[in-house]
Amino acid sequence: MAEMSTLCTFLFSLLLFASQPLILPTAADGRWQLLQKSIGISSMHMQLLKNDRVVMYDRTDFGPSTLPLASGKCHNDPTNTAVQVDCTAHSVEYDVLSNKFRALTVQSNVWCSSGGVMPDGKLVQTGGFSDGELRVRVFSPCESCDWHETPNGLAAKRWYATNHVLPDGRQIVVGGREQFNYEFVPKNIAADMFKLHFLSETNERGVENNLYPFVFLNVDGNLFIFANNRAILLDYVNNKVVKTYPKIPGGEPRSYPSTGSAVLLPLKNLIAATIQAEVLVCGGAPKGSFVQALQGKFVKALDTCARISITDPKPKWVLETMPLARVMGDMVLLPNGKVLVINGARSGSAGWDLGRDPVLNPVLYMPDNEIESRFKILNPTNIPRMYHSTAVLLRDGRVLVGGSNPHAYYNFTGVLYPTELSLEAFYPGYLDAKFNNLRPTIVAPKSMSGIRYSKKLKIQVVITGCLYLETTKLWLPGNQHIRLK
Repeated sequence: MAEMSTLCTFLFSLLLFASQPLILPTAADGRWQLLQKSIGISSMHMQLLKNDRVVMYDRTDFGPSTLPLASGKCHNDPTNTAVQVDCTAHSVEYDVLSNKFRALTVQSNVWCSSGGVMPDGKLVQTGGFSDGELRVRVFSPCESCDWHETPNGLAAKRWYATNHVLPDGRQIVVGGREQFNYEFVPKNIAADMFKLHFLSETNERGVENNLYPFVFLNVDGNLFIFANNRAILLDYVNNKVVKTYPKIPGGEPRSYPSTGSAVLLPLKNLIAATIQAEVLVCGGAPKGSFVQALQGKFVKALDTCARISITDPKPKWVLETMPLARVMGDMVLLPNGKVLVINGARSGSAGWDLGRDPVLNPVLYMPDNEIESRFKILNPTNIPRMYHSTAVLLRDGRVLVGGSNPHAYYNFTGVLYPTELSLEAFYPGYLDAKFNNLRPTIVAPKSMSGIRYSKKLKIQVVITGCLYLETTKLWLPGNQHIRLK
């Protein structure tokens, strides 16, 4: 062991999932940058792809967007209440590096659909509304690719469902409105659907409060599924519930339309015999908020987060109080292991014009701090991001933020919260210029193509500059344990 006051240039190998992380300073309150005043559509959904492009889409029955499709391309839907023949885009591909975008042609309604990225990098997107409810759409990351759609790719109509990529490369599609079951894409097993009584048990008549369930893969290969105010651990291979978790204290709903958000926190004890996995669920709306909002009464959103170790033999929820109440928020896991809570409203519910009091300040959640000091309010945006807003982490560490359309159609005037077509980037504190020479650059492996589920790999990074850290531990080659001050 050696005592060092500075370290100006070094190269080290990190055994991923087996050694101590390099923890850089956390500081500043973040900053905002307007990237595009308008991309032509409202980004209701967004997904980062492996080529540093982000695919976004809204819904095809909003009416014409402000972004025309290429000549001869139109969406034809005789049941569309806004316009039957629409020759404008409702999906775009955004190029992160060039800050440019191009129109994509989606041929069915992707409103409140779901999806995920497959191991080969393709975006698979399922369900939606009306003519989109049975669709499976695939988008391949390439310079000129567009959506490819399979009209009857699903076994059941999926609206407000949740997708999760599985270790074998398939996606599981869980729930949706009036669907108390799950299925898989692509179809490579005999049965089409599997019943899941948990979804009917958590369904509140007339309100639901169990849509868009939170789904995470546990370290044992089973699925943690949260809906309304409680969760189960599902062995999806054998269609068997292997654990039932308790209700969140207070029993308030956290799923759509009482929309909270959730993340699987960074895994702990990675070299121990038992790995700990924790889930954090934040915000939402109290019981009855949706019905009261329909009547013009906007109830204050929940200001609590609930955290649970899903791997404990006797797991319990622990409540924490956020500095800002929030419904319809988004949560983004940052590369330093902290969580960004962003977007949403202070009162009301998800639904058309049912939210009030936009929350303009993101909040940083620091999971390793003491329980009373885990939250930090960050600098605000000046753009309300309400119902149908989105946020995604980019590879350069920024958070891309877009969307917000609380209306059944595009509506830019005479409303509290106009349809929002802009894109912003939020820069967390770790992107401050004073940390530029401390940011690691990956130099090996050159390709990520060898990464597989449950595989250990070595990542080699280089950091140039001087580190002035307090008691930060780092493992170097040969298990040289040094202390950086």
